[in-house]
Amino acid sequence: MSKTPNIFVRSLRELKNARALALTALLIAINIALDLLGLEIRIPPNLKIGFGFLTNAAIGMLFGPAVAMLAGVATDVLGYFAGGFTMGGYFPGFTLTAIVAGLFWGLWLYPRKLTVWRAIGAKVCVNLFCNIGLNTLWLMMMSGKAMGALLAVRVPKNLIMLPIEVVVLYVGMKLVLRLYQMLPAAQGHTAENELP
Repeated sequence: MSKTPNIFVRSLRELKNARALALTALLIAINIALDLLGLEIRIPPNLKIGFGFLTNAAIGMLFGPAVAMLAGVATDVLGYFAGGFTMGGYFPGFTLTAIVAGLFWGLWLYPRKLTVWRAIGAKVCVNLFCNIGLNTLWLMMMSGKAMGALLAVRVPKNLIMLPIEVVVLYVGMKLVLRLYQMLPAAQGHTAENELP
């Protein structure tokens, strides 16, 4: 039997680290600020790329799936309240989507293992299961529109945006890793958390 703890146990141990908690809280706040400010790039005719997913991916990459799943809950709920209830009523389905996305980010990118293939795998899973699957289901339940009508719009949008988002994800996570390694105690912390 291996003495190396599994990825979820290792991720839960990150919750004991003050640096991990502080950085997670900072990334959650940045995500909410990006959403409130509406910072996004619009691509004609009606596509847009937001940057909030980068903060969620960074949490998953740095601290694992357990922390990323908890951060997904915090980001969704706090984002709803910070938005001044402008989105209508709170719907817990979107919180579930944020939890599943955090799981994917952590499983693909933790412990700080970034490759092009991992970035592609993570973004494909998030787009397929979260954006196309779960979010379409929640929108159907909330709006009463047919699933086929929603999928006809959401599938092409997610497929077109996928390569762009993968590039943004990979470049963004490379920058996050570089900044994280520049933190004073990050070198010792990184070495003790790496899998053998």
